[in-house]
Amino acid sequence: MRPGAVALAVSSLVVLGAGPPAPSSPLPARMTDTGGGTQLITAVAPRKASTTGTVTWWDLRGGRWVRAGSAPARFGANGLAEGASRTQGTNTTPTGLYGLPYAFGIKAAPRGTAYRYRRVHRNSWWCQDNGSRSYNRWTEPRAADCRAAESEHLITYGERYAHALVIGFNYERPVRGRGAGIFLHVNGRGATAGCVSVPKRAMRTLLRWADPAKRPHIAVGTASGTTAVTRY
Repeated sequence: MRPGAVALAVSSLVVLGAGPPAPSSPLPARMTDTGGGTQLITAVAPRKASTTGTVTWWDLRGGRWVRAGSAPARFGANGLAEGASRTQGTNTTPTGLYGLPYAFGIKAAPRGTAYRYRRVHRNSWWCQDNGSRSYNRWTEPRAADCRAAESEHLITYGERYAHALVIGFNYERPVRGRGAGIFLHVNGRGATAGCVSVPKRAMRTLLRWADPAKRPHIAVGTASGTTAVTRY
């Protein structure tokens, strides 16, 4: 390549808009991956040790991400941890980009919910027993090889599980010991055990907004650093 051609090529990319997105661009435009759909939820904490932050939901319209709504969020009592190396039982929220397999709740789905919605009954459990074949799965009734002490009896969570979305962390091919039962759900009294939570009104709004045909994902991370949401 002749001298000066490199500079010309770089300047051409800038002119054509092929350079990195501007810092003022919508958050999804600055992310490495958004899951390939036209809806996205971002759950962002200021830093890894934070227990609060913001959940925002976005629509891709005409090639541009537009904010559809936002709400204050809560994270794990011990902050956030890289999802790929998280350890179960640490009360940390796993960072990363995840699908949203289905919704569930103790109460009926809000009117207008398009997501597959599973109603919680008295024999509904989420297995977190590393020795069970039902690890990180809903089991109804509780599987014989899944100890109650190592599981969540969903109906006992009251308002927290009035409405929820399953976050696909460690879900498709579960790794034992990495963690189970990570949801986007309604706020409790304080920080979570590793889930992301929002006020009840926001959770109901999210369920009415989410459209499985638009393949929504959730990106969980921090504002900067090694677990920055823009890395996912």
